[in-house]
This record gives sequence, C-alpha cells and structure tokens, in this order.
Amino acid sequence: MTAPEGRGIAGQADTFRILHVSTGNVCRSPITERLTRHALVDRLGDPLSGGLIVESAGTWGHEGAPMEANAEIVLADFGADTTGFVGRELLDEHVIRADLVLTATRDHRAQVISMGHSAGLRTFTLKEFTRLVRAIDPATLPDARDEGVVERARALVRAAAALRGWLLAPTADADEVYDPYGAPITFFRSIGDEINQALDPVVTALTGVPAAH
Repeated sequence: MTAPEGRGIAGQADTFRILHVSTGNVCRSPITERLTRHALVDRLGDPLSGGLIVESAGTWGHEGAPMEANAEIVLADFGADTTGFVGRELLDEHVIRADLVLTATRDHRAQVISMGHSAGLRTFTLKEFTRLVRAIDPATLPDARDEGVVERARALVRAAAALRGWLLAPTADADEVYDPYGAPITFFRSIGDEINQALDPVVTALTGVPAAH
C-alpha cells in the first residue's frame, strides 16, 4: 500500500504516531483525526516539526472513501482542515506503527488489541485516555521544550497505561463515543463537541501547551 502524504515515516525514533480508530473511518475517526491535527497546529504551529503524526482507520473501513458530508460540516464549524481525507481499513501495519491508538468505543479497543503487536499498553478509547490523562501530574512528564514533544508523548502513554487498572470508568458508557452515521447534523455536532472536549486535555498533556483562547 502506498503511504499517503505525511505518512510512511514510521520507525524513526524522533516521531510519535497517533492512530484514531472507529468503524467505517468516515465519521468519528476522521473528525477526531482532523480535530487533533487542528489542536496540535494551535499548540505547536507545525505538528510534524515536533515529530507528531496523526492518522485514522476503521475496523470496517471504507477504503478510499471520503468522510461523510456531515463530518465535514462539523470540522468546518471548528475551522479544521477537511481536505485530502481518504478512508482506510485498519491493517496490521497501522497498529504496528502507532505509538498511541485512540478508539471511539471499547469494542474498537478490543479489536485493535486482538490484532496483537503488543498493542494493549498503547491502545485506549479516547474518553478513557482523557480520564487517565487528567489524573497525571504534568510535572512528572518530560518538558517538551527540553526533551521534545515525542519523549513527552511516550512518557504520557506509559503513565496512562500504568494508571488504567486503578482509575476505572464511572459507568459502562463513559468511555464510548457513539456512531453518528446516518444521523442528522445536530447529532453530528453533538458528537463533534464531545470529541473536541475529550481531545483538549489530551493535546495539552501531549504538548505541554494549553489551548490558545
């Protein structure tokens, strides 16, 4: 498979690859991918210059498909870039290359982990990772200005994995982002807001830079 632009440089010690996973890779994971990129640009200017790469795929991914029109509308609401998106089916190579996998639901998380590749310690649902990140003292992480964003991001994933068994979800549904596929734009927008709120503390923790308001 030919790597799209911005991908295909995995395996380098100075990169950190974030993979967002949903079902079709046309609604939730494209929104999450592009909102993550948008937030990283807000913090860092150019995420690639810091070594951060953000992509997405679907467990039943519509290979080559565009994102849903309502997903594009939601991203436009946030001022995020929608251009050049192409849907992908989740492959072993995506999991192997990823330093952090964030899924829409617990089922997606289980599917990623079942693929092997020692994915368990770096695969979380988005909301699970948000909950864990909120419990991590930023002062215990490497300073991105001194050691780089990549080292800070790796330390964050290790810290979150160590906390997972101690900080459980308050309810069975707390870690789920529900599928808006086929729903009206109002539901898409509510899912977009949900994803954006979950991402904000994650991106702040990854970069050490709060959002510019």
